[in-house]
Amino acid sequence: MSAPDLPPSPGVGARRKGPRTLPRLPLSAFSPPNSGTSDRFPLPASPSTVHPESIVDAHVVSSEGNLDQWTAEAGKELGGRIGGVVLVIKNETNLEQAVASLSKSNVPITSLVVPYPLQSGVPTNPSSLLKSSPIPIALSTLFKGPSPSHQEGIKWALSQGHVVHLDVGLDLHSNAGDEPWEVLEEFVGNSVGAPGSGAKGAIVLSNILPPSHTYNIPIVKLLNHPTYLAYQAHLASLSLIPLTYIDFLPPDWDTPTPPTPPPHGSILSPAMSPMTPGGTVDDKFQDSKEKREWKRRIKMYLGPAVEAFGLERIIFGSSPSAFSKSKSRAGDWYELARESLAELGIEQEGIDAVFRNNAIKVYSS
Repeated sequence: MSAPDLPPSPGVGARRKGPRTLPRLPLSAFSPPNSGTSDRFPLPASPSTVHPESIVDAHVVSSEGNLDQWTAEAGKELGGRIGGVVLVIKNETNLEQAVASLSKSNVPITSLVVPYPLQSGVPTNPSSLLKSSPIPIALSTLFKGPSPSHQEGIKWALSQGHVVHLDVGLDLHSNAGDEPWEVLEEFVGNSVGAPGSGAKGAIVLSNILPPSHTYNIPIVKLLNHPTYLAYQAHLASLSLIPLTYIDFLPPDWDTPTPPTPPPHGSILSPAMSPMTPGGTVDDKFQDSKEKREWKRRIKMYLGPAVEAFGLERIIFGSSPSAFSKSKSRAGDWYELARESLAELGIEQEGIDAVFRNNAIKVYSS
């Protein structure tokens, strides 16, 4: 598998200091639309109407390869647009049996992500199915701290053209400051290596966007909070490492993802609620107060991610990270993720990239 060309990394593995030149969000993300009424100044589409044409859900977690629960949770909005899923197996599995059972799935399987002992270093007898499987296979590994053998294992996987799914278990948003971020940057940078080092695959980082355990910080204080400033700076540094992508998954905020539509009796927020042709608020699209709060917070983390990684290296997935303890239904997270991107002013091409095209580019052989 060949990965797209990315800018070279200056000093891979070292902390990057000084000013950074990053792609910027369009002004439409921060400015109201022009008030002109001519055809030259059309109003942007309502976020409630902006959907990807097709979806590849790149993070569907299953313990046994069974998609029944995901199908029930996806609902019409997500399930009705699905073009494929990247199935993440939680436990060690027999590859031959998994591939055989999934080849009969009613849901198209874009890739299978299996746990692999990369922390033990270069495998002595890797399965031949990694190369010959009719379903592309990516390798998942948990990261709780650096080790030389783990780094060598990931180097080997990337040199073989494999996708490595790295679940980040470091507490990046504690009072430890920059240190956990610097540990992650150095590990990922050294694992990928400098341009020309032989890496051919891709590394996908999970449990970063949105970050975990920040919901208790009031949103009015978040913008200048040390954890948020560290997130912005180090996300930019991570984006400079070649072959690196980032998952857009339900956050671990110690509370379930708010449902869409809101349950009966919820405190509703009328702001930005779409209107029916008759001029009344459509209850189907009216957000709960909790969902509105989630979207404000998600957009604060999405903005720096889009500026750093661009829309071509952010990948949507509906299941939480392996380290998350918060519950989330696939269809509910899809609505939150889609609306948050659309409300940032991201146009159709960018929506399609995050929800489909990037996953196909990374996970398809």
